[in-house]
Amino acid sequence: FGGFDHNEQTLRLVTELERRYAAFDGLNLTWETLEGILKHNGPLLRAGDPIDQLPAQIRLYLARHDLKPAAPPTLEAQLAAISDDIAYNNHDIDDGLRAGLFTVDSLMAVPLVGPTFRDLLDTYPGLEPTRLIHEAVRRLIGQMIRDVVSQTRAEIAARGLTTQADVHAQPGLVVGFSPAMAADCRALKDFLWTNMYRHYRVNRSTSKARRIVRDLFGLFLSEPQILPTEWQARTTGSATPATAHVVCDYIAGMTDRFAINEHRRLFDLSVDF
Repeated sequence: FGGFDHNEQTLRLVTELERRYAAFDGLNLTWETLEGILKHNGPLLRAGDPIDQLPAQIRLYLARHDLKPAAPPTLEAQLAAISDDIAYNNHDIDDGLRAGLFTVDSLMAVPLVGPTFRDLLDTYPGLEPTRLIHEAVRRLIGQMIRDVVSQTRAEIAARGLTTQADVHAQPGLVVGFSPAMAADCRALKDFLWTNMYRHYRVNRSTSKARRIVRDLFGLFLSEPQILPTEWQARTTGSATPATAHVVCDYIAGMTDRFAINEHRRLFDLSVDF
């Protein structure tokens, strides 16, 4: 049915699926906010790339409002994107350690991270694990923030940027890490990929989640009459591409806990509705 694209789904959510206002579907968001949502990983196209390579829903929206898919987003959007990376990577250190997926000793060879833990242990011998982890993550976040601020100020000055039009005219992103910090962050991502995201316990959870989504999608597509009434009304009543998109919208809006419970209600015959 064309696959799933999270950028496309998010744009669809905030411009169509949310129904709060009498005059229009979607939320009353600014052009800049929508542009930032759509390009939170950077421009969608390179200069000269055909627009038809973008997902269908994005193309439809761009026909109504040009969000300049090949241009960098606002500085605020770029800053939000890199802030997400900083928070994500550092809190995954915290989560991985607390879950026992890796140890502080295994982090010692990771650039930036290892020296931060080592300095803390040298300064505070015998520091209890919870304080050690919290303080290390706090320091790492601080180092990354200071690097982004310094590097971005330098880029703005070097490129002579004074307006948002200047930012849109750039060949790439303005907000970012210094080359040294970018290399350290890549090393951290590599470590987390190997030791956390591909840990067998995480793989098992991912496998279960995949099966839950597949089961729910297949059942709702073949039997749209078991969807909640308001969602059922949006389908064609049979397993058509239009119904598939409604089912996709329904499942994409679920929290993990809701999806697990919905699966249990529908596939465990001993559970009441």
